Amino acid sequence: MFSKLSRHLYIFLKLSVFAGLLFISLPPMALEKDAVDTLNYRLNTGDKLRIQVYGEEDLSLETRVSDNGEISYPFLGILKVVGMSLGQLAEHIAGKLRGDYLVNPKVSIDIIEYRPFFVNGEVTAPGGFPFQPGITVRKAISLAGGFKERADKDKVFIIREGSPNAKPAPASLDDKVMPGDIITVEESFF
Repeated sequence: MFSKLSRHLYIFLKLSVFAGLLFISLPPMALEKDAVDTLNYRLNTGDKLRIQVYGEEDLSLETRVSDNGEISYPFLGILKVVGMSLGQLAEHIAGKLRGDYLVNPKVSIDIIEYRPFFVNGEVTAPGGFPFQPGITVRKAISLAGGFKERADKDKVFIIREGSPNAKPAPASLDDKVMPGDIITVEESFF
């Protein structure tokens, strides 16, 4: 019995070390390339969340942030969540549940569907598209059916959601797209 347990522990440790070395050996860009910075990500309308309270199935749910920037949560009612990070919302819910409902609630929040991004201008099928981590401007334009014949591929602009001045900024085809972004492809005059 002990030798079988020891062998399993040895294999587990060996795999853990290998996985750790693999993780450390990857360059930082390779790790971040497809990821959304969930620590600094701010919730907005259209985001779909999974909220889990460990050990409390009745308090776990999936919900979408409404057009008003709110969610409805059991026992707590309507919560304004726009602009909060996932961590802030988890702490907010835990704080409200602590005391009256639970002694020490453990709240976990994940985004299961990001709000869409938008592509307009000289593309075949402009509109809103579901965001997936790793999407670049090039991929976004492909989702929108590609460039029209009169598109100026050097005049692509992006408006980042939450940008203080909300002015279009020049974008390269390899720039990352974020949830809520608006991409515009200008028309060529020649």
